[in-house]
Amino acid sequence: MKNWIVSSLLLFTILGWSQDFDKAKLDQYFDLLEENDKFMGSIAVSRDGEMLYTRSLGYCDLSTEAVASSDSRYRIGSISKTFTTVLVFKAIDAKKLALEQTLDDFFPEVANAEAITIKQLLGNRSGIHNITNDSLYLTYMTQPKSQEEMLELIVDAGSDFEPDSKFQYSNSNFVLLTYILEKSMGKSYAELLRKHITEPLGLLDTYVGGKIGTKDNECKSYVFNVGWQEQPETDMSIPVGAGAVVSNPTDIVKFSDALFGGDLVKMEYVEQMKNIQEGYGLGLFSFPFDKRTSYGHTGGIDGFSSIFGHFEDDDVSFAMTSNGANMNTNDIAIAVLSTVYNESFEIPEFKSYDVTQEQLEEYVGTYTASDFPLDIEITAEDGVLKGQATGQPAFVLDAVDEDEFEFDRAGITMKFNPAKNTMLFKQAGTTVNFTRE
Repeated sequence: MKNWIVSSLLLFTILGWSQDFDKAKLDQYFDLLEENDKFMGSIAVSRDGEMLYTRSLGYCDLSTEAVASSDSRYRIGSISKTFTTVLVFKAIDAKKLALEQTLDDFFPEVANAEAITIKQLLGNRSGIHNITNDSLYLTYMTQPKSQEEMLELIVDAGSDFEPDSKFQYSNSNFVLLTYILEKSMGKSYAELLRKHITEPLGLLDTYVGGKIGTKDNECKSYVFNVGWQEQPETDMSIPVGAGAVVSNPTDIVKFSDALFGGDLVKMEYVEQMKNIQEGYGLGLFSFPFDKRTSYGHTGGIDGFSSIFGHFEDDDVSFAMTSNGANMNTNDIAIAVLSTVYNESFEIPEFKSYDVTQEQLEEYVGTYTASDFPLDIEITAEDGVLKGQATGQPAFVLDAVDEDEFEFDRAGITMKFNPAKNTMLFKQAGTTVNFTRE
């Protein structure tokens, strides 16, 4: 199931600051990713309001071999929520909304509407169920939905907890905020975005998306599964202000610099956005790096993933959008920001190991572990080994050594011992011993 948020955040350490920037090494790194089909997308970094580095890799459209460029456009998923939050504060500044205003002024039919505030919607603390977590979502995600239909889905989904009792990410919050903005400001979300953000900042590649138009330099998205496979398109009438914005890193960095520089909304509003409770502020995450902290957001929709962050102490903004990743994109963020801060990072070595279909058959079976909540089914077909955890989509495992396979995008390594019917599973510092049934 695809939500409009990428769950893995940046985890790395920045220890120092330098004006040096090793562009040659970073270019070498991206050349290697491109050569090995590891990443398709774009990156941009600014410092002191000036663009420091941009790079684009891969294709916008594989069917026509349209190559990505710095002005290629990507669906940015939940980074849209930061744009929506800015628009909410624009409405507050215009006396059209108030943070403590309750949802029953707009949609009294939503559960607990009389107790849910605009602030709780912005902070994902409303208790409103996240409709994109439900299996039903997959049955309609590619079809257009009216506001009335979306509202019915949200009302029927109900509430998961009492308002403001905890944080729980829910796209439903920002879908409702979109409709609230349109009601209170008297304009469509697309018009509000254009009037209050993109036109004042000159963001020529940022707008509310529709059906992907490759002739307009909009990228399709892909998942790597024995080659790049095009992904279905979510109809943008569904995520609206929760995930329907199209942009690129160059525009996102300009937006970031303007937001944290006080050029979009008052700094008192920016400070409220940065007030983190249980990992989330108002339309912002915080990403800590040693003694530094950046504020930004992640996003994921269809086969797209994205992230942006701003380091206020050093006035650095960073953004990355991807329309295809065959590795952990966190590693890419590490490489870019390590270069910005003149820290060392390793150029990866992408290993491969030839295995026959007969050898792959030795690993096939269902693997279980008492200290792991899911079983893992291993299958082999047409020279490809695949893994699938209970209730999860299947993924391709690449052979890197004798009896050893990786799913690099999720940082998973599996080491099999067919004679003993065991498999050693590693991910993010966790090691689990599985046994084949």
